[in-house]
Amino acid sequence: MQSILDLPFCPGIGKQAWPELVAKKGEEAVQVIESENRFVKAFTILVGTPITLEINCGRVRVWVDACDYVVTAPYVG
Repeated sequence: MQSILDLPFCPGIGKQAWPELVAKKGEEAVQVIESENRFVKAFTILVGTPITLEINCGRVRVWVDACDYVVTAPYVG
């Protein structure tokens, strides 16, 4: 079974997942993501915050805990 990180939701836009950023500070992760993929806008979002479910090839949600540490691998969508 494939991981969601293996699925190419947005082909042709460059790097789409950043598992190496888990446990990093949220704003550091945002900077890394935006420097590695010029086609996306990354932003931090607190775990448990309600979200919409549509796929957006220009967005990366960086899920953080209350201490601003990344808790899941950020990916495009």
